[in-house]
Amino acid sequence: MIVEGINVIRELLRSNEQIDKIIAEDKPSSDVQILIDRARARRIKVELVDKLTLERIAKTQTQGIIAFIGNYKYAEVEDILNYAKEKDEQPFIVILDGILDPHNLGAIIRTCECAGVHGVIIPKNRACEITSTVYKTSAGALFHIRIAMVTNLTRTIEELKKRGVWTYALEAGEKSIYQADFTYPTALIVGGEGKGVSRLVKESADEVLSLDMYGLVNSLNASNASAIAIYEVVRQRKRK
Repeated sequence: MIVEGINVIRELLRSNEQIDKIIAEDKPSSDVQILIDRARARRIKVELVDKLTLERIAKTQTQGIIAFIGNYKYAEVEDILNYAKEKDEQPFIVILDGILDPHNLGAIIRTCECAGVHGVIIPKNRACEITSTVYKTSAGALFHIRIAMVTNLTRTIEELKKRGVWTYALEAGEKSIYQADFTYPTALIVGGEGKGVSRLVKESADEVLSLDMYGLVNSLNASNASAIAIYEVVRQRKRK
């Protein structure tokens, strides 16, 4: 797996992730040089190449540095619940139902990490998995949050409900999120681009909630909608 960009690699070096190798421009910027120095201090192999060579290796715009790491190691749902318990907090989970765009996935993960979400659950099939683009769009948040991949979302939701977690599907035209109480163990379910939350997943949820819409356009991008809902949970819990 290749990860690219100054912010991402800065977070990578802050994490406990194993780094196989870093490749950087042989005439690095001051920001890239700081990362090179940190990598060498950790005895990580650093290779300096010319800009054209770096661009041939990279998948996107590199900002002068890329890193090679192993494939992403998914957590278990139990790991997410245990993490909430360790922090002595009510579980806060985000479930993504069919997010296909890696930019949306990365943006949602970034919001989740910033908001203190304990973990994200994604399905194994018909959805985006963790890729280099997701790493970059998350701005390194992937290194600091637990992501679980499951084969059956509806079964996972039922298990969470048995563990006392209230599950809320976000869908237009239903009860407002501002009428819900998120101070209890909470899982927000965000649907995929265009299709929204699938029927079976929606039927499995405890409630269906919507964002208040006042304009002529009646929907938001998945990452924007999830950010609003996530921070409503944060607002309620901080107020308590």
